[in-house]
Amino acid sequence: MNELLVRAFEDNDRKSVIALWRNCGLVVPQNSPDADIDNKLRVDRDLFLVALDNEGLVATVMGGYEGHRGWVNYLAVDREKRGLGYGKRIMAAVEALLKRKGCPKINLQVRSSNAEVVAFYRTLGYTMDDVVSLGKRLDTAHRDIKAVN
Repeated sequence: MNELLVRAFEDNDRKSVIALWRNCGLVVPQNSPDADIDNKLRVDRDLFLVALDNEGLVATVMGGYEGHRGWVNYLAVDREKRGLGYGKRIMAAVEALLKRKGCPKINLQVRSSNAEVVAFYRTLGYTMDDVVSLGKRLDTAHRDIKAVN
């Protein structure tokens, strides 16, 4: 088994984390990786995990739990390290932390076009839920609302 250290995010991991997210295509125009990290550090900091092998930071995951469901975001594994079990191992670590918090179920969202990632999660026991995913951006919504007098 490959040597892998999974631990909570530390402030000096920021540059490496953002570089990994960029390399994995997780940074999109509507999200600032720095802001996402800052927001995560304010809520359940212990559920923001990184994984390091002897070459450096190779994987990340952000977990969340609001008392009803757990969530997983920003699972990333260095493209050159895929297939070594790093994704499975960092997911097992965040699942264990969520379970200790009393979390009964984890939800996550994957773009329906991303068959490779859907297949990965299926190998971990995740199944498709019969739900519709809805979202609303709160950080930009104020620009679209006109004052009514």
